Amino acid sequence: MAEFTMDLNEEQREIRDWLHGFAADVVRPAAAEWDEREETPWPVIQEAAKLGIYSLDFYAQQFFDPTGLGIPMTMEELFWGDAGIGLSIVGTGLAAVGVLANGTEEQIGTWVPQMYGTPDDVKVAAFCSSEPDAGSDVAGMRTRAVYDEAKDEWVLNGTKTWATNGGIANVHVVVAVVDPGLGSKGHASFIVPPGTKGLSQGQKFKKHGIRASHTAEVVLEDVRVPGHCLLGGKEKLDQRLARARERAKAQGGERIKNAAMATFEASRPAVGAMAVGTARAAYEEALEYAKTRTQFGRPIIDNQGVAFQLADMRTRIDAARLLVWRASWMATTGKPFTSAEGSMSKLYASETAKQVTAQAIQIFGGNGYTREYPVERMHRDSAIYTIFEGTSEIQRLVIARTLAGVPIR
Repeated sequence: MAEFTMDLNEEQREIRDWLHGFAADVVRPAAAEWDEREETPWPVIQEAAKLGIYSLDFYAQQFFDPTGLGIPMTMEELFWGDAGIGLSIVGTGLAAVGVLANGTEEQIGTWVPQMYGTPDDVKVAAFCSSEPDAGSDVAGMRTRAVYDEAKDEWVLNGTKTWATNGGIANVHVVVAVVDPGLGSKGHASFIVPPGTKGLSQGQKFKKHGIRASHTAEVVLEDVRVPGHCLLGGKEKLDQRLARARERAKAQGGERIKNAAMATFEASRPAVGAMAVGTARAAYEEALEYAKTRTQFGRPIIDNQGVAFQLADMRTRIDAARLLVWRASWMATTGKPFTSAEGSMSKLYASETAKQVTAQAIQIFGGNGYTREYPVERMHRDSAIYTIFEGTSEIQRLVIARTLAGVPIR
């Protein structure tokens, strides 16, 4: 088991510096353009693929870093470059993780490479879980998957929303209900191969921030997928459902419902790291501006009101990073989140990003309110961190329930 340390080793520092160079030289110069276009930045993704950043091998290497710091380090640097482009680069990973976590070796070998494509022909993938009436309420999902035994096919019907890369993906991973009586335990995940009939893109959302990331509805109308597209296979699903039914009888439905939110706990530090990257970018912009912007004959950083804001910003960013690193290390080394440390890291980091980017605009004054300066975009981008992967309210609920040991509502 790796000991917890705040010192990156030589290999980690090299990777961090390499990612920072890509973020500074490729992502930053393109950020404003793709934010305005509100389109997927295919040329940037392709450049990332050519360098090896947009690839399963790279993310697997970071995921299996024994210290747990590979993923948060990667997320912080890419999102320091730009949140929208950063999400376009890492969004496929959500679907890939879904397959890696639940699929067979054959499914992993077949579908994950198709999610990324090649450097000359890049592809993206989409993970489709949220629904118009079931975002944080995972147990309220309505998309159904019904097994057609005669044809060994699953028939999917429903509408997914807030899907990163939804509709433009080469491969979609769709979470659907197979047993409504089991709440979130009655869910299963399915691969929808490229070109499958019945899957279409619904509304593409015009967003407040992260505009370079494609977000849309995915509509499933009698979508038929072969039996082998059920992640993990039917035998494993039948066994899991049988166990869930027995536990439901013994424990009651409330505990089953609460377990749904716990499944997201280990992934939340990565979102916290994204927020840290955006906050750090805004802080650095504000610090440099405060050193060079003069008012009344002196740099504005000479004013205590500005200097104290920067001190608070830096303190919150460092505290957020420490919470993210702790949670990431705990998740990697198998230490239980006895105090909902994953949710703590995501809650604090996301709220920090919103506060720090708002303070950056304040330090820039009127300039910060214009799109001529990047802190305006960073502030718009930061709003998403308190919403996706569980809102701040949900994080507080998870933390409170964990501490209290009772189902606080």
